Amino acid sequence: MFAKQIFSKWPALFSVFKHSPSTSGAANPFSAQTAIKFPFAAVCSRYCSTVAIPQLTDGSVVQKVNKQIASGNEGRLFAVVQLCGKQFKITAGDIVIVEGYWPPTNGDRIRLDKVLVAGGTDFSLIGRPLVSPNLVDVQATIVEKSLSHTRTHFKKKRRKQYMRINFYRTQQTMIRINSIEINPNGVETQGETNLPEKFF
Repeated sequence: MFAKQIFSKWPALFSVFKHSPSTSGAANPFSAQTAIKFPFAAVCSRYCSTVAIPQLTDGSVVQKVNKQIASGNEGRLFAVVQLCGKQFKITAGDIVIVEGYWPPTNGDRIRLDKVLVAGGTDFSLIGRPLVSPNLVDVQATIVEKSLSHTRTHFKKKRRKQYMRINFYRTQQTMIRINSIEINPNGVETQGETNLPEKFF
């Protein structure tokens, strides 16, 4: 029933089997002369793009980005950094709370090295996996080290007279993002980059 509906609605998409009669009079579906014409491009063009991505070998995009950085028109900068196994999207002036043990103390000024993505209004610099340390500089200050709110850990097994309830608080560090700066020399070309291949 479903096949009849498909053929009735889209008769142009399918064609009839074309074969030449064999000596036995029956059609051999595995012969070389049997063919079916199915326009895959007509059906799959909706889901698969046929437009090729242009290869920017002339470096025009890099030149435009370097021009914006040199003139100071990159807009408000943002970055995606990794801290204590978690990723945060930050901008200048943000307050970030990092949970877990972290050695820095109150008042320490630190530099966030693990920058995965950085960018402005019209461009984004994507690391592989990290952006070059000489390209982006993210400065932060430790504002406060404290404990989180009280959390409840409750366990129960029904019909076993078993119930446990525990309360705990985790360490957390509050940091303020002071600035996000991009090297005014601009982005290096693809042949000059020496990006790290692992997280250190």
